[in-house]
Amino acid sequence: MSFPNADPAELAKFSDLAHRWWDLDGEFKPLHQMNPLRVAWIESLATLKGRRVVDIGCGGGILSDSMARRGADVLGIDLAGKALRVAQLHALDAQTSGVRYREISAEALAAEEPASFDVVTCMEMLEHVPDPASIVKACATLVKPGGWVFFSTINRNAKAFAMAVVGAEYVLGLLPRGTHEYAKLIKPSELSRHAREAGLDVQQMRGLQYNPLTQRFHLDDDSSVNYLVATRRADA
Repeated sequence: MSFPNADPAELAKFSDLAHRWWDLDGEFKPLHQMNPLRVAWIESLATLKGRRVVDIGCGGGILSDSMARRGADVLGIDLAGKALRVAQLHALDAQTSGVRYREISAEALAAEEPASFDVVTCMEMLEHVPDPASIVKACATLVKPGGWVFFSTINRNAKAFAMAVVGAEYVLGLLPRGTHEYAKLIKPSELSRHAREAGLDVQQMRGLQYNPLTQRFHLDDDSSVNYLVATRRADA
């Protein structure tokens, strides 16, 4: 099976780790650690309870599950089938209602359900696809007028390479080696341009920092390494 905007090697990478998604001390420990911050930040800008949400590149469902537990009607989508099956099994085991998962691309779903979601999330995913602008455009198509689209990714500069790639993957061992490729990292200016071209207005940008001594994440105004962007589609 071929996908127009997916790297088969990236899909294989995350599928091979599928059984580790919900191991709190495994390869995806950083996602579990940062997840409460991500959800709280989203909720500080957009209501989740009672809203229809799509989580693009949901993987094993860490963020999808959390948003469903806050009362959202969540659809998690990904092209890594093994990870999706883990997400589905976890939802059953944890008895999480309000979440379902589907193996479909963002672009294909956008063609099926334009302007159908109150909130769209696309976290830690854009740096893993060949054409991030296409994903941003699909997000803008999926969200309702006035709705919110949230992104998070990694900056492309020497500091980000040293900290997010060399430091996180090779020194601290926070992520499996080879998780990120420097050439695929995305500058905030590039993501902001993709958003504007897709009809999304950038509302807020926050940096996501990790303290290796306390092993905790926090948000601030420094977007030089990891960063999150909140955008909104203009009202019709």
